Amino acid sequence: MSPDDSSAEPGGFRLDVYGPADPVFVKGDGAHLIDEDGRRYLDFTSGIAVTALGHDSPVMSDAIQAALDAGLVHTSNLYRTRPAEELAALLTRESGLHRAFFCNSGGEAVEACIKFARRWARSVGGEDKHEIVALRGSFHGRLFGSLALTDRPAYQDPFRPLMPGARFIDPTDPDVLETLDPQRVAAVIAEPIQGEGGVRPLSSETLRRLRQWTREHESLLILDEVQCGLGRTGRLFAHQEAEIRPDLLALAKPLAGGLPMGAVLLSEAVADTIRRGDHGTTFGGGPLVAGVAHAVVSTIADPAFMAEVREKGAHLLALLEAVQQERPGRIREIRGRGLMWGLELEGESGPVVEKALDEGLLLVGAGPDVVRLLPPLTVTRPELERAVEILTRCLG
Repeated sequence: MSPDDSSAEPGGFRLDVYGPADPVFVKGDGAHLIDEDGRRYLDFTSGIAVTALGHDSPVMSDAIQAALDAGLVHTSNLYRTRPAEELAALLTRESGLHRAFFCNSGGEAVEACIKFARRWARSVGGEDKHEIVALRGSFHGRLFGSLALTDRPAYQDPFRPLMPGARFIDPTDPDVLETLDPQRVAAVIAEPIQGEGGVRPLSSETLRRLRQWTREHESLLILDEVQCGLGRTGRLFAHQEAEIRPDLLALAKPLAGGLPMGAVLLSEAVADTIRRGDHGTTFGGGPLVAGVAHAVVSTIADPAFMAEVREKGAHLLALLEAVQQERPGRIREIRGRGLMWGLELEGESGPVVEKALDEGLLLVGAGPDVVRLLPPLTVTRPELERAVEILTRCLG
């Protein structure tokens, strides 16, 4: 079929790796998306945990306009810009880590973490110290390094061989860390809440155990907060619940509110082993996206804003627990924190997601039997209640 073939189906020129739903969205308004026919949908996907401040956010609009007024969209990392330096200062101050590297996505952030971890490990343990240990149920991305650390054989098999030196352990086994060879382990990587793996929070005890083991055995702890970080759990960083600090922290999805941006935050010890030329990016940390990200993170980091997220998260949990009682046996388990929740269903999640779409509610699955709720952090209590009303009907 030629590119100008008028017989192509609508959207038929895009590579078919997603299978998008039928509505064509043309506008956003807070917690709603609006299609070309003017129908409004409650968006409880937030672009898969991206649009944290909702659609058409004045915070983002003002930051984008300021960048356009300055006439500064891109310079490359050959030169300094204020937005990138101010964002790095903000993220390091809030996280307690020391350096920042900016890129364009969560997958890129995880890839950078792998490289930085191996660079550090070689300096302390030589070539043998190169393994990256991930957890069962993990999802870290679809690039070759991040895919090797993603516990999805169906995603991996068509693209083997993947990056060598990746292995998986069961986070529910309290003795599994003792099976690892510290002389070979460069880093352990974990999501404080496994998002694609079914919205499964790691307990604070598990996170502390990973932190203790990596410290005692001169390995690094990488935390992937691409989905669960930056306010989603009611804390700026999800690991703060466990009162630990990683050596490397991967961030992305909500970082620039919908503009493509990722980041890695590093401890000084790791940063000291990285040399000029070890890694790079053309677009990462450009002045427009960095300026928007600074405005987004500043808004989310406000203690009053975080308190509201925790309060709304508690309200949503109470609503979901009431539905669980009304539909005995339909919802097996409710998992999550803040405004990140997963409902493990008795039966497949796909039909519920499809019916909710028909009813004007956008949801996303997390595996074959889990429905995920990821509203914008700016969602209102009435919007939460409306969404749960629709969800209740869709559960049948």
